Amino acid sequence: MNRRLIAISIATAAAATFAGGAFAESPDPSGQFAQQVTSTKSRAEVVAELQEYKRSGVNPWSMSYNPLRTFKSTTTREAVVADFLDSRDRVAAFTGEDSGSAYLARNGHQPSPDAHMAQTATSPAAQ
Repeated sequence: MNRRLIAISIATAAAATFAGGAFAESPDPSGQFAQQVTSTKSRAEVVAELQEYKRSGVNPWSMSYNPLRTFKSTTTREAVVADFLDSRDRVAAFTGEDSGSAYLARNGHQPSPDAHMAQTATSPAAQ
């Protein structure tokens, strides 16, 4: 009985704690922070855009909107597969243990001339 009474009192205290109301902020009545908005288009331009939109018959907010319906690819399937495999191997190499250094060495990559190396053949430490 005591446990139930304690649980009820805790629940009542929690409800009383969170019983405050939430108040939405009212707009600035003084207009001190009001922003003046100037349109860059005339009403006729906006109406013309709306009519063009309705005439196009495309509604991107529609549940049946399919942007790929009229898409025609100019790339062959073989080119896409080859590009994917090359990209996959490159990503695997750069996220590997050596961060891609073996991949770069294997493909003949030369560092840029303005790259600063820790030690090169012409540095004083190498002599």
